[in-house]
Amino acid sequence: MSANIEGKVVVITGASSGLGEATARHLSEQGATVVLGARRVERIEALAQEIQSQGGKALAVATDVTKAEEVQRLVDEAVEAFGRVDVLLNNAGLMPHSPLERRKIEDWDRTIDVNLKGVLYGIAAVLPHMQRQKAGHIINVSSVAGHKVGPGGAVYSATKTAVRVLSEGLRQEVKPHNIRITIISPGAVATELPQSATEADVAEGLQQFYDEFAIPADSFARCVAFAMSQPEDVDINEILFRPTRQAL
Repeated sequence: MSANIEGKVVVITGASSGLGEATARHLSEQGATVVLGARRVERIEALAQEIQSQGGKALAVATDVTKAEEVQRLVDEAVEAFGRVDVLLNNAGLMPHSPLERRKIEDWDRTIDVNLKGVLYGIAAVLPHMQRQKAGHIINVSSVAGHKVGPGGAVYSATKTAVRVLSEGLRQEVKPHNIRITIISPGAVATELPQSATEADVAEGLQQFYDEFAIPADSFARCVAFAMSQPEDVDINEILFRPTRQAL
């Protein structure tokens, strides 16, 4: 078990695969209770059962982060089941890259709804609980793309930059309530993210890049654990990491 992780109740969005799934497993191994939110209910239920079979505590709650009421239900069910929420990992995201000239307006809307509004809905749902507790930790997932932008990634980068700005504003606002705020910005990590691209040529290029450079999702999970495991008077505000071989 790890210091400052054992016994904590951690709500994770986007927990059905990739970063969220890996983090749920890793934190459970460190003694945390995990509450899993995602649209693919069968996946999070299977993950919860797996964790429980190994002696851990887990709860699966069907959650679409584009719907504020569903994110609120996720947090409320966590509080009802376990009495509190110590950590929220706003992890759900997608990356449908394409050049702006292709006018993929539906992709733009989905990206904003999931990557930005979904984070806001998570904050709105959990903040009152953490304010009452006078303790908590909100971890928001940005990206290397939140630090730099390339062709085809303008909308995605805009949402991930917004997550960083939003998180910094939140950090300053919650100081009176003893709440910690962390931004984690991964580079290429092996997830289903490239599959969210709807343009065939773009998806192929992304997949080739990830096949060449991506590192396991456990790398992200360890960053989450590092931020959580610090003493309560230490607030790790931002972690930016890449595969060693990734230049971009």
